[in-house]
Amino acid sequence: MWQYPSEMEAMEDALRLARGMTYKYAAAGVNLGGGKTVIVGDPYRKDREPVFRVLGKFINRLGGKYITGEDVGTTLKDMEYIRMETPYVVTLPTYLGGAGDIAPMTAFGTIQAMRACAKEIFGTDSMEGRSVSVQGLGAVGYNVVKQLSELKARMIVTDINAERVKRVVEEFNVRAVPPEDIYSMGVEIYSPCALGATINDDSLKKLKCKIICGCANNQLKEERHGEQVQKMGILYAPDYVTNAGGTIFDTDRLGVGGVNHERGKEKVARIYQTMEQTIQISKQEKIPTYLAADRLAEERIRKVAEVKKYGGELDPMF
Repeated sequence: MWQYPSEMEAMEDALRLARGMTYKYAAAGVNLGGGKTVIVGDPYRKDREPVFRVLGKFINRLGGKYITGEDVGTTLKDMEYIRMETPYVVTLPTYLGGAGDIAPMTAFGTIQAMRACAKEIFGTDSMEGRSVSVQGLGAVGYNVVKQLSELKARMIVTDINAERVKRVVEEFNVRAVPPEDIYSMGVEIYSPCALGATINDDSLKKLKCKIICGCANNQLKEERHGEQVQKMGILYAPDYVTNAGGTIFDTDRLGVGGVNHERGKEKVARIYQTMEQTIQISKQEKIPTYLAADRLAEERIRKVAEVKKYGGELDPMF
């Protein structure tokens, strides 16, 4: 849910996000397809029930072809409103049979990818003493800072919301900078955790990092920026690999008897290996990592398509 400048920009974002979800599930080895809904509206709107119940009615008409969940600008309470109209929603509080808040697991997955990148660049996956700039302190960004703090990383943070910045600075004793300054910080790792398209012509002129690894969707404004990052000697962790943790954890209960925290977290931890595979493909084929991740996802899509030729559907999370 976001205040898009135009309907066309909302449509473009929905299409980009849907593609990202398709590749995210494929790369993560999850037997789900990919789709996305966006709502053109104020994410801070108070009167939310009518909006989300109408959306729930629409989703219900699709008969299970599309299952929705929480994302930027929405909350668990919003998902409850959707659940009043349709069973096809996964991000739910525990008292409704869901996994509860998935932001910590999204952050956990992002940090697994970050550790794999650190091992490639620095020879160790320890985050202790690593300098990281975190852009965006929403539900997931906050948890990225919290978990990196526990791992003893050194951080610089920013957000357009002053209250979020104040909370994180006071709680974790990190340094804050204005949003426009975050790109030029001399850090080892830049972690974009806000909206997409932050890796663009302007930001690439300022970045001084060795690794880009964050939880935001659609971080590359255009695919050519992935090529440019590679030429600059920066290791880019493809966003749909890094931010898959929440949805892996969230959908783990489908078809396997409900929520199991340990099983779900173990699956999220595999993002480390997925990132290692992506790096390996990139090195072997001499292609940018964003393209290597696409190859990984597309190969699985191709293989599963072959399986489906023999009839039947795959269990969502066997």
